[in-house]
Amino acid sequence: MDLRRLAHFVAIAEAGSMAVAARRLHVSQPALSRQIRDLERFLGVQLFDRIGRRIALAADGREILARSRHLLAESESLRERAVALGGGKGGVLRVGATPQFLEAGMPHVLTLYGRRHPEVEIRLFEGGGDRLLRMVEQGEIHLAIPALKVVEPLQSALLYPLRVLAVMSRRHRLASRRVLTVLDLQGETLLILGPEFQTRQLFQAACSAARAEPRVLLESQSPQSLIALAAAGHGVAIVPSVVTLNRTGIAVAGLVQGAQPLGGWVRVVWDPRRYLPPHGESFLKTLVEYTRHSYPGHQLRLTREVRRPAAGAVPAHGGS
Repeated sequence: MDLRRLAHFVAIAEAGSMAVAARRLHVSQPALSRQIRDLERFLGVQLFDRIGRRIALAADGREILARSRHLLAESESLRERAVALGGGKGGVLRVGATPQFLEAGMPHVLTLYGRRHPEVEIRLFEGGGDRLLRMVEQGEIHLAIPALKVVEPLQSALLYPLRVLAVMSRRHRLASRRVLTVLDLQGETLLILGPEFQTRQLFQAACSAARAEPRVLLESQSPQSLIALAAAGHGVAIVPSVVTLNRTGIAVAGLVQGAQPLGGWVRVVWDPRRYLPPHGESFLKTLVEYTRHSYPGHQLRLTREVRRPAAGAVPAHGGS
């Protein structure tokens, strides 16, 4: 098995185009096409459906893609282990994070870590919590930040509290309220994140418990887009406290469920079944150290009201 061909297959699947993948890989498109045909002959399956000039993953290709990613991750893990055994300090660390943490927390963490480990190459991946947890389970990334909910055998470390916030124009009828329930938002036009994000899941669960029917104008991957629309008076944005907030022109309220803040403590997650190189363990320590003194949303008292869970308490599986 030629791992390079597998890597090229994954690159094409992720790019969605043979031409785009060829440019990214710095190989000619005919050479890349030949490699994929050779791989299909070797495996005895069709990886892509060819529709004119376009390609799409075939049914068998989707399963092979997941297994290829796993095999490539295991191969890199083996190389990292060998480097560590040989006394090397360098290597690659793959870290996944939500857009909110990438904006508000990751720049500080990378600066701290880079000063101590300039020899380590960090590769960042963006996504919602559900996707990031799957990537950890499949060995595509070493660490995922953040996740509110984890399932065995994945392990996690507590980082910081997160509160679900309602952001609106200062002219909104609810702008003077410090806390809100989902029933207070009944009938309001809402701007929310996609279903793979932890804030959306917490909000949706609170709506279901209260039998509230949210009226949604927009689902977005970008909390800043939601906040911009809310600031202009086009609805109430439901966002996590990790977002960067420019308080000019907006009002912010914390959501509650019963008497408790709607939120939780976010975690960094890894898979103990896979080798985590020493520079990965060092990244974990840097991350925990940073969030002990500062974290996205720490300036909001609404965030600090979320209680730290009891030691050893690990919630069930869910997304970010």
